[in-house]
Amino acid sequence: MINLSPKRRVSILVHILGWSMLSTVLLLLSPLSWRVEIPTEFWIKQVFLAVLLIVIFYSNMLWFVPNVLLKGKFWLFILTIILASILFIGLLIYLDNFLKLPELMHKAFNPDEPYVYKGRRLSYDIFNVLVYLLTIGISTSVASVQKWQKDESLRRELDQQRINTELSYLKAQINPHFFFNTLNNIYALTNLDVKKAQEALLKLSRMMRYVLYENQKNETLLSREVSFINDYVELMKMRLTEKVTLNISIEEPKDDLIIAPMLLLPFLENTFKHGVSSQQPSEIMIKLEVMGKTVFFETRNHIFPVHSESPESKENGIGLVNTQRRLSLIYPDKHRLKFGIDEAKQEYWVNLTINLE
Repeated sequence: MINLSPKRRVSILVHILGWSMLSTVLLLLSPLSWRVEIPTEFWIKQVFLAVLLIVIFYSNMLWFVPNVLLKGKFWLFILTIILASILFIGLLIYLDNFLKLPELMHKAFNPDEPYVYKGRRLSYDIFNVLVYLLTIGISTSVASVQKWQKDESLRRELDQQRINTELSYLKAQINPHFFFNTLNNIYALTNLDVKKAQEALLKLSRMMRYVLYENQKNETLLSREVSFINDYVELMKMRLTEKVTLNISIEEPKDDLIIAPMLLLPFLENTFKHGVSSQQPSEIMIKLEVMGKTVFFETRNHIFPVHSESPESKENGIGLVNTQRRLSLIYPDKHRLKFGIDEAKQEYWVNLTINLE
């Protein structure tokens, strides 16, 4: 037994209903209004005509349009349609003569008058040509739409595969970048305070758990992302001196909003990487607000050059570049990212707005 999907069943039902309505309107409705006794041969011809139109419709839709018209053979398609219309009319004329329909129809409408052949009515053949062209036009349109839908579906599938592959690649780059910076921080901390280094390792293990389980997903709860950010900030605090002033305002989200995991981390990394100096006072500002389903994220930090021999100086902003790309892929029309340098204050600033609807 053939197992058809619900969508396929609906499609078959639509075709059956469509042909039933078209056959009723074009082939049955008018003859039934004549109020004469119509010969059986006439209905045989009408059934044959309906079957012929169905064959023409599906032959054109399933084979001729895909293999001729959609292959760029436009003039061959037009020429074939014209020749086929001539053949179509010729076949109907032959059938009329074979069934002796002109004589039978004359007797049905004029039983008291002798039959004299006066030639075919041009209007009758024009009507049949129009029915033929209507069948060709509808089947061509259906085939073209189906081809467009198939191409569009394939394009969306390829785009989705490309996006998924690219996102996996980008996230794979961000993760080593994150661990590289964090391990550098802990390494620097071991020279200053072993106990704090141990506490930092505990926090890092909790963050690693988040990365391993949440970053493999395409989305996570904003509340978990905020907890991750807080852990990261607390980890960074352990290596800062009194010369660094932190202005942290991170709002806890109340609703179960969904966001891409580890999306904000590169901005935080950049803030602590370039905004801290062991010799000069500095200030770092991190602000996260949630209004409805919109997240507002902002950072500000003083600009201090990274030591030329530091591994961080060779990263060339990989995390920030990848984050910009992730934003454009995941939230193409739902985010606004601005960043720049305030020359007067020698500060680097980032403003990010994301609509999570």
